[in-house]
This record gives sequence, structure tokens and C-alpha cells, in this order.
Amino acid sequence: MDRLKQLKGAEGRLRHRFWELPLDDLNRAEWEALCDGCGRCCLHKLEDADTGEISGTNVACRLLDTGTARCTDYRNRKAFVPDCLRLTLKLVLAVPWLPVTCAYRRRAEGKPLPAWHHLLCGDRDAVRRAGVSVIGRVLSEVEAGPIEHHLVDWYEDGDSEP
Repeated sequence: MDRLKQLKGAEGRLRHRFWELPLDDLNRAEWEALCDGCGRCCLHKLEDADTGEISGTNVACRLLDTGTARCTDYRNRKAFVPDCLRLTLKLVLAVPWLPVTCAYRRRAEGKPLPAWHHLLCGDRDAVRRAGVSVIGRVLSEVEAGPIEHHLVDWYEDGDSEP
């Protein structure tokens, strides 16, 4: 598993098959490595004031590189986007908008990682080929205009739960 070896070399603190451990047992490096890189948590969501229903959009945070689904300034993102949420176990358990494909959500629910997850297959691009990534499917909030014109139901766009 080449990607895992790369992560171990870069982080130095990743345990063997850490992704099978309960989320509250993961260290910071393991938590960060668990992310599948889909970019969906970086998309704007709209909440209906009357019903509380949350609708997805295809509008990305201004820091998300829409061609790679990576944050352009991950380390300092809160300075530029104060309402950016850092996923924690508490947040993963509380928010209803994480996609069913999200590695954090799946592990919190006791489900295994999907076969396309980079920790299993060693390929960071597998998330895009699986149709889960936002790469090439979103636009930046800088270009979007009124966000309510960009509502999308990601699972009606050809995605399916793994």
C-alpha cells in the first residue's frame, strides 16, 4: 500500500489500519489522513428557516480549488473564512449534511471505508473516478452569484451510496 507508506513517512504517527479504529481513538494525523478528499464539506448549504431542511449546492468556499477539491490555504483557512468548520467527532455526530460517502460519517456509523478510499486502494484520484468528488462539478462562491440558484441534490446527479 504505497499511499499509506507515504503518509507514514510524512506524518510519522499513523498506526497500521488506523481507519478501522473508533474515531475517538485516532490521533490528529490519523484524523486528517482519514479524509477522502471529496470536497463536499466545503460546499455551501442552505437551511430552510421554516422546516430546518438542508439543501445542497454546487457552490464551493472561495478557498476550495475546484479543479483538485483541495483547500488552497488549509492551515490558515479560519483566518479567511471564519465560519469554516473544523470537523471533529462531536461535529461529525451532530451535523446531518455530511454525505453518506464521507469517511468520517461512515466510521462514526460503524461502517467500513468504501473500496475507492485512498487508504484502501492507494489512489487519491479514485474518489473522483467513483463520482463522489466535487472536482469539475462545482463553482467558487466568487463566481456563483445568488446561491439559491445553485441548489443540487448530489444523489440524484448519478451518485449512489457505496
